[in-house]
Amino acid sequence: MPAQSRSASDAPPRRPRPDAPRPVAPKEPERRKRALRRPRGTRRLTRRRVGTILLVLLLVVVITPVALMFYYDSKLHRVDALAPYAGKPASTPGTTWLIVGTDARSGLTEEQRKQLSTGDDSGARTDTMMLIYKPPSGKATIISIPRDLYVPIPGQGSHKINAAFNFGGPTLLIQTVEGLSGVHIDHYAEIGFGGFDTLVDAVGGVHMCIDTPLRDPKAGLNLKAGCQTLNGTQALGFVRTRAFADADLMRVQNQRKFLAALMAKATSPSVLLNPFRLFPFVNGTVDTLTVDNGTHIWDLARLAWWLRSSPQTITTPNGGPVDTDDGSSLAVDDTTKQFFDALRQGRQIPPEYLNQPTG
Repeated sequence: MPAQSRSASDAPPRRPRPDAPRPVAPKEPERRKRALRRPRGTRRLTRRRVGTILLVLLLVVVITPVALMFYYDSKLHRVDALAPYAGKPASTPGTTWLIVGTDARSGLTEEQRKQLSTGDDSGARTDTMMLIYKPPSGKATIISIPRDLYVPIPGQGSHKINAAFNFGGPTLLIQTVEGLSGVHIDHYAEIGFGGFDTLVDAVGGVHMCIDTPLRDPKAGLNLKAGCQTLNGTQALGFVRTRAFADADLMRVQNQRKFLAALMAKATSPSVLLNPFRLFPFVNGTVDTLTVDNGTHIWDLARLAWWLRSSPQTITTPNGGPVDTDDGSSLAVDDTTKQFFDALRQGRQIPPEYLNQPTG
């Protein structure tokens, strides 16, 4: 019989070739890894973007404060107060500032003059003069120069020292103070009535402790005894009042005490870390202060830091009251000269001349 044809179903299964690759199903974890894996170029691009962002942030953090510092420095009012002259003292060890308070009312409205009890006088006179002396090592010292100190004024004869500002402004005043002390003045700063109260209000007021009640209608002052926070108007009256038995001598003590307290508040974390206080204070500083041509905003910051923690304080030693052509004045004597000798030599001021630190 002829052989019957076999159907396809009866055919034996085809064997795979021995050299053919066998497909292997990927394991589930490997499949996930492969799906999440990015090309190398993409990973490098991501790292580069992150690096660029961090660099930009770093530049913003570094450059912004520097830019602000130079911006505010450019806004400072300046005057050629430290002009050279024949016989000017050589550089003194350490750093010396002359701080002057004037009764200039420029920038005050009529309503502000009434509120601050400043009066309506025009021009500017100075009744407040302080040397800030920082020796090469040790604490800074605030030295009040009484306005009635009777001294030679170049080209004008002998007068009370505050007359030098009236005769020739800051240039003649500096020449007079340097002639009296023999100390080279490195920096000059001047502040008037206008803006003083703004500075105090910008830092949230200044805490002061007052031994006795103070009332002085001429200065618009009415303060109770005890510890309290003075606002700008009260602070201006406090540093202006002469309603004491020893008048100007007590006033200069209060001025030193207040200056130290203001600097302590201005450099405290409550101001430095609070932009709503820091920037108004800095704006008020550059709007209110007049400085010499060589003084910068970073010099003012360094000065504030020196005065923030209980600086030494003293009134310039003198020979007591004396009658002069300008009326009752204060005489310069040997104690005055010995006192300034210590400054000229860059030494700490001898303890016998110092008051107790205040502020």
